[in-house]
Amino acid sequence: MSIEFLLTSLIVVASPGTGVLYTLSAGLSRGARASVIAAFGCTLGIIPHMAAAITGLAAVLHTSAVAFETLKYVGVAYLLYMAWNTLKDRGGLSVEENVAPRSTARIIGSGVLVNILNPKLSIFFFAFLPQFVSTAEPNAFSKMLELSGVFMLMTFLVFVVYGVFAASIRGQVASRPMLLTWMRRSFAGAFVMLGAKLALADR
Repeated sequence: MSIEFLLTSLIVVASPGTGVLYTLSAGLSRGARASVIAAFGCTLGIIPHMAAAITGLAAVLHTSAVAFETLKYVGVAYLLYMAWNTLKDRGGLSVEENVAPRSTARIIGSGVLVNILNPKLSIFFFAFLPQFVSTAEPNAFSKMLELSGVFMLMTFLVFVVYGVFAASIRGQVASRPMLLTWMRRSFAGAFVMLGAKLALADR
């Protein structure tokens, strides 16, 4: 397991996208338990993207160096897109004091849909998994499953941290637009730096 994979995954998981915002909203409006359930739902929503990407990538890995270079630059483009998308995102969060309780199934269902309907996850798996599995790897399929499992575990843990933190400050915070702006800029900068590193990388 490379440091580069863990770092890239952490930046992608922690970036303030739809899944993070959904988990934060659950924590702010309904408390810590709801945020953990929301994080679990968002993590389950990754599975269809992961399966779709791995099915096609298992064959691609054993082709030519040209395929690797192509995927590498797709990854660079994706990171730059993530930087731009993070900067222009103006999604907000709200704290609602009086909200009706929601069932566990409904919270999980909403979390699953949030990530199933997020096409960026499929692009992530398709663009990055081949770059962390050697073309000579005899068990490429198993290796990609392992990396995907680490990505899912990281997603759940990071989302839980976000959600529980949001729940802990729900009584004091009505909205934090300046904090969200700072987060967006920091993540966008990290995406650009990772894109530059990936562009210079050699197999």
